[in-house]
Amino acid sequence: MTDDIPETVGTYLRLRGLEPSPRAARRRRKRAVDDEDKQPFAPGRDPKGLGDALADLTRQSGWDTQLAREDLVLQWEEVTGAETARHANPVALEGGILTVQCDSTAWAKNLQLMRAEIVTQLMRRFPDANVQNVRFVGPDVPSWKWGPRAVPGRGPRDTYG
Repeated sequence: MTDDIPETVGTYLRLRGLEPSPRAARRRRKRAVDDEDKQPFAPGRDPKGLGDALADLTRQSGWDTQLAREDLVLQWEEVTGAETARHANPVALEGGILTVQCDSTAWAKNLQLMRAEIVTQLMRRFPDANVQNVRFVGPDVPSWKWGPRAVPGRGPRDTYG
């Protein structure tokens, strides 16, 4: 602004937007950036479906792995078949190893023979679950070692005679 314009006229011109001021230039730059975001055909302006919005939310929140593991349990029957699902249920997934509890040792052995196919199906359907191997265990058997102070070894033998 030149020095020959009175201060009151200079203030009037700045307020009307006729004379640029450093503050007005900053405001114009911000508006220009905001205006670029509001253009109707700019990238990222298309409406998203609810499924896409939820997928973005779960990815940003880091829930993908947990949700994939839960889907694995819920869809176990689809992966293995109805008959197998009646006799074998997933019980744990730790360190990339899925533990499956079977009704009998015969079911555990048969499923152990089919392990490669089951692991392939799980990796293809649930890549975020991080299943690397499957361990099949038979039914729980009663244990004679009770309590926190159980002694390792063979334990008591014939105490009746």
